[in-house]
This record gives sequence, structure tokens and C-alpha cells, in this order.
Amino acid sequence: MIARSRISIVTISFNQARYLPDAILSVNCANPGRLQYVIVDPGSTDGSRQIIEAHRSRFSRVVLEPDLGPADGLNKGFSLCDGDVFGYVNSDDRFCPGALDFVLEYFDANAHIDVLCGAVRMIDKNGRADNRNRTPDKMDLQRFAYRACFIWQQATFFRREAFERVGGFNSRNTVHWDSELVVDMVLNGARIGYVRKLLGDHRRHESTITGSKKFLEVDAKEHPRIQRKIFDAGYAPLSPWRARALKLRYKFNFKRHYRYLFGVEPLR
Repeated sequence: MIARSRISIVTISFNQARYLPDAILSVNCANPGRLQYVIVDPGSTDGSRQIIEAHRSRFSRVVLEPDLGPADGLNKGFSLCDGDVFGYVNSDDRFCPGALDFVLEYFDANAHIDVLCGAVRMIDKNGRADNRNRTPDKMDLQRFAYRACFIWQQATFFRREAFERVGGFNSRNTVHWDSELVVDMVLNGARIGYVRKLLGDHRRHESTITGSKKFLEVDAKEHPRIQRKIFDAGYAPLSPWRARALKLRYKFNFKRHYRYLFGVEPLR
């Protein structure tokens, strides 16, 4: 008999009122009893809290208190969760229709998998989709160390046990908390499954963290730290010319770009 898992989703909300309703309404299961939804808002002042209140019946728990940043907020949210599978969606992103039902079915049918990585659709501030989607790369920590391997947070889900074994997110990481979590889980022996199903929408807009000056400044410190963590675990560093060649092969990989255009499968 196949187990019937429950999924716990956390949304971290901070001054994204324009997009927050989309995020909230995207968190759905055909069987509501299999879904637990927690939202964390450390102090929005743009009307987000009024939106949260208007949708309060959709949440299992609402956390309205200061935190140390997104990773700390996520840790607070997941500390209140007891589902078998965890996932999270930022307040400016959203899940695709049917995504959580697919994720539950996947984990129930694949007991050997600890982390699931799927595909995402790139959308703009108005929700219009880009011509290209993004499929997950196979997680190779040496390639990740040189920015030649990426996964997409909006389509990444993991078993609660894998999350708890590594102590959750690194709350001091304010730019790469999502990818560092996956690195930590893989270093701890987590097994990853990959699908090309569209599970989430990644919204790009002018106020997003990624690409901002502050992001780039912090990234210049955080990525080398994660890189050292990977090397300390026994993955050999590459010479400068080999590292450059690796990144160039990734950048101009025709098969990867072809997958972005034609290799993604809709859920329905």
C-alpha cells in the first residue's frame, strides 16, 4: 500500500503586496487534509498583513514577528510544520496548478528520493511567461562550486528528515540560503530526483533581490564560503583554466538551451 504523505509549505512575506495574493492562491491540494500552509511576515508595511488577514483561513499558522532574514523566517515557519514533505514559495513567486498534488504523488511513489527538483517558468511582473523555461541541472557539487550547476527554488521539495538532518537553512546566509540548503543535504547523503515538469513560476521584477547591487556584494562573500565547504568535503578544486572552460561549456551547452525551449513538460 502506498503511503499518503502530507506536505508543508512555508511562504516568507515582506513588502510584496502586489504579488502576495498570487503566491497564496497557488498553494493548493486536491485533498486539503494533506496540506499544511504557514506564512511568516516579519513586519510588512505595504498592506501585505491585510492580505494575509483576508486569507487567514488558508493558513495553518501565521507568524507575525521580526526575524533575522529570509532563511531565519523559513526556519521559524518550518519549525511549526509536521508534514512529511517540505516546500516553500516566496511571496513574489507561485506554484503551478497541480504542482503540490504531483509532488505528493512523486514522493509517495519514490521512497528512495529525499529531494525533488523540477522545472520552472520564468514570468515578468505582470505574470507573462518568458519564451524559455528552466529545467534543473543534475546536482554536481564540483560544478556547483564553479556556478555551472543550478536548481530552482520554486520547484524544489524535500523530505522533512533531510531538512532536519542538516539543521535547516543557514540563517546567516541572506542571498543563497536556498542553494546552500541543497548543498548541505547532498553533503549529508540526500538522494535527488529530477523531473522536467513545470512546478513553479519564478517572477523577475525590478525589486527582486537577485541581481541587485546588495545581492552582488553579499554574493561575492557567500559563494566562496559555500565553495570552500564543498572543497573541504573532498571535492577537488579546479585550476583557473579548467574552471573557466567548465563555465564556458555550461554557458554554451546547446542541449541545455534546447531543454529550456522544448524539454519542459506541463503538468496538465
